[in-house]
Amino acid sequence: MAGLAFERPNPDVDVLDGVNGLAKDAPHWVNKAMEYIGEYGIIAGLGVLCLIAWWSARRRPGAPAAVAGLIWAPLAAGIALLANIPIRSFVERPRPFKDHAGLEVLIPGKSDFSFVSDHATLTMAVGVGLFIAHRKFGLLGILLALAEGFCRVYMGVHYPTDVIGGFALGTAVALLLAPPAQAMLVPLTTAISRSKLAWLVCAPGAGADVDGQAGQDGEGGRVVATGSAMRRGNKERDKDLAA
Repeated sequence: MAGLAFERPNPDVDVLDGVNGLAKDAPHWVNKAMEYIGEYGIIAGLGVLCLIAWWSARRRPGAPAAVAGLIWAPLAAGIALLANIPIRSFVERPRPFKDHAGLEVLIPGKSDFSFVSDHATLTMAVGVGLFIAHRKFGLLGILLALAEGFCRVYMGVHYPTDVIGGFALGTAVALLLAPPAQAMLVPLTTAISRSKLAWLVCAPGAGADVDGQAGQDGEGGRVVATGSAMRRGNKERDKDLAA
């Protein structure tokens, strides 16, 4: 395997050379699979994971708040991608295959700048957003994001530091903006839970109390209603006794 030509030791290029070198030695079908997975497959997998998490969250106590947390994951990804536009324009780092001969480039023709990786930014923002809402699904999402970062270097379209920068940007947006996002999203999902679209945030039969918190089981709504009726009955009884 021929190494990349560069003037002085550069760990970023060394790692790129080592990881991309795997593509040079791999069978054609493996590279085709990695091309699909790295460009579309992992993002599609994160979309499916978000849908599964949403379906599960509708059945949890506090369903409106849980669903609001899941809505934040794709929103965080979108905001992070927008934040990356000025970063890429400011840094203007060329793709690695433009500066280093000998790379096995699985997706040729990319002409935009390299730092930071959009794919790494998007997937990590979704993964961290999911982790905030649900630890198990979030860990799976973060693992998928890490796999995406590996794929981008393997495909020869990004330096390792492009990927690390994308991970940092996606994580920062998902974590730092989560509190104000939740402050806006929870009232929205709570209002939806009281409308005809309640099934979007609360599974049929799960119920939700007046604060938008789902009941522990299918009787949750009736328990709250019964408790309110009992309190009203006690007040009326006390008035009769006082009279």
